[in-house]
Amino acid sequence: MSDKKPPQKRNALGRGLSALIDDSDFKTEKKIEADAAAKSLNEISLDSIEVNPYQPRTHFDQEALQELSDSIKTQGIIQPITVRQLSPNKYQLISGERRLQASKLAGLKNIPAYIRTANDQQMLEMALIENIQRENLNALEIALSYQRLISECHLKQEELGDRVSKNRTTVNNYLRLLKLPPDIQAALRDNKISMGHARAIVNVENVDVQLAIFKKIISEDLSVRKAEELARDMGKVPEKKSSKATKSSSTSYEIQSLQNKLSSHFGTKVHLKADQENKGEIKIPFVSVEDLNRILEILNV
Repeated sequence: MSDKKPPQKRNALGRGLSALIDDSDFKTEKKIEADAAAKSLNEISLDSIEVNPYQPRTHFDQEALQELSDSIKTQGIIQPITVRQLSPNKYQLISGERRLQASKLAGLKNIPAYIRTANDQQMLEMALIENIQRENLNALEIALSYQRLISECHLKQEELGDRVSKNRTTVNNYLRLLKLPPDIQAALRDNKISMGHARAIVNVENVDVQLAIFKKIISEDLSVRKAEELARDMGKVPEKKSSKATKSSSTSYEIQSLQNKLSSHFGTKVHLKADQENKGEIKIPFVSVEDLNRILEILNV
């Protein structure tokens, strides 16, 4: 019998990586990853989990939440939530807010969870991307999430496209919706108009004309094709404005732009009003105590 040992298989990928970085660092990193993978799924107490302050979703359909709760009572948690550990017995939610809330409604004490290491920016990015991947997200919610990823996670449009598996044109089409007046954005959010309608309207530069087209779409229940034709026709009408009207329109645009930025920053529709003397008010609505705490954290109050 021969004592010759069979040749060992080389790990081509491993050697490729270790050629780029120090062997000891590579082994340490792989050990950490292996340990993390082995311990990533845990049963943790619901009472030890605090809400995600970066949660982009502010409204939860209570009927759908109850249905999910009933399903959890019958089937249990099929998809674990994701958290980060703050201290030995304290965790912060990264993703899975609906599952967390529904589990509480179902009377569960513990919940399966993946524990990940993440800083604040990574928390926000993961929460936003998970939010975007929901099937029932409306176009405005997607647009606001894209804007937050760009402004708060410092992503360029190309990087954002890679993160959410969309091309730059698609990302830009969503972002343009945030230029629409609040009334039209609200209608898009509430599914009174489709993204196709909104894209037709946003191609018209004048805000007053945009609103006129929007009202006609609603009152006559126009199809997207009819809305596009109407936008092309009304967008060609020449404008005749006095200097006073032009100044008022410019001010209105600045207020609208600022309102859109605030809405994106706080992850909820912010109401901003100002009169001719530059006096006004800002209203930031919230839908729950958790939502209020999220806003207060953003304000650093």
